[in-house]
Amino acid sequence: MHRIEPVMGMPVGVEVRGDADLDPVFAWLRWVDANFSPYGAALGDDPLVDEVLDRCEVLRRATRGYFDVRAAGRLDPSGYVKGWAVERAAAMVDGDVCVNAGGDVRVRGTWRVGIQHPRERDAVAAVIEVTDLGVATSGAYERGAHVRDPFTGHPPEGVLSVTVVGPDLGIADAYSTAAFAMGRAGPQWTATLRGYETMTVLADDTVLTTPGFDALRV
Repeated sequence: MHRIEPVMGMPVGVEVRGDADLDPVFAWLRWVDANFSPYGAALGDDPLVDEVLDRCEVLRRATRGYFDVRAAGRLDPSGYVKGWAVERAAAMVDGDVCVNAGGDVRVRGTWRVGIQHPRERDAVAAVIEVTDLGVATSGAYERGAHVRDPFTGHPPEGVLSVTVVGPDLGIADAYSTAAFAMGRAGPQWTATLRGYETMTVLADDTVLTTPGFDALRV
């Protein structure tokens, strides 16, 4: 079973090996879109909003300030929310499932995941095989220069994309955003992460990976 709907400004696809009721999954994603959109006057009034913002503050400190929900000059927690929402969506489906939201992927079971090439629209930078993991990629190729270095206010230089793989897609999403915002300094920081593996494509097309990421390659 495979279903795609536009949610959160992007096509979201859910693929299930078998039958499943996907209506609650897409209802959840639409709720997230309504309550966390950075383009509204304010975020929704719900305890989950406070929970997410508290988590974003923890991640800001963990990333030395490079994951900052106010980096763009307005409150925008989407660098965490998308992964967090997809993480919860995947947990709503029994059995093997793959949820893909604009390149952020969460799987239950074993799946092969292609990582978008940052220069070539119809190519992948790598294919990995993952089991019960999340895969988050940050870059400027999809939405333009939307990620900024919170300390300079400018888009990062020297990096095309950062992919982070790990057990929690929300955290992987925030880590990939932070590492991309760091620019060329990102790979040195991601090498220190525990439980999360990474691939960084630099502007000169150099590809840097952690040993654990290489072990996932197909």
